[in-house]
Amino acid sequence: MRKLDILDFQILQMLQTDARRAYTDMGHQLGVSEGTIRARINRMLEDGIFQFVIHTVPEKVGLDVQAIIGMSTKLGCQEQVAYHLGKLKPVRFIGAFSGRNDLIIQAYFQSNDELVTFVNEELSIIDGIVSAEVSIELKQYKDSFSYVRCEELEDEVSEK
Repeated sequence: MRKLDILDFQILQMLQTDARRAYTDMGHQLGVSEGTIRARINRMLEDGIFQFVIHTVPEKVGLDVQAIIGMSTKLGCQEQVAYHLGKLKPVRFIGAFSGRNDLIIQAYFQSNDELVTFVNEELSIIDGIVSAEVSIELKQYKDSFSYVRCEELEDEVSEK
């Protein structure tokens, strides 16, 4: 895998803004050919740098309840618990963390009743979960998948 350069980061930033943007428009703005844009995007896709993903707005598809659930697991059971959680349809994210919770998941539900059923009927039968702390999102201030910022890379390049 090649190291990313400033052009790669600029392409990524443009895709984060509008992934439907034409490669010719991107090339024109960046001063390179459409073929260069296409080749760079294909290489980054092959290298697993990014994926094209459709990010739905949960409320618009009937998922009005978002829960963050922190769990403590029995020693030695974290991987096994994470594996089982990964099979559950409402679960969107699973991460291992330091601190009070061994695992934290993000899950979406149509209703509070569905969340309660999930906790009592699906989580409760997973061997290795010691406790679960459920937090319901009351209001969302930011939900972004934009991680690439060219400004930081440009500052690095100009310092050299």
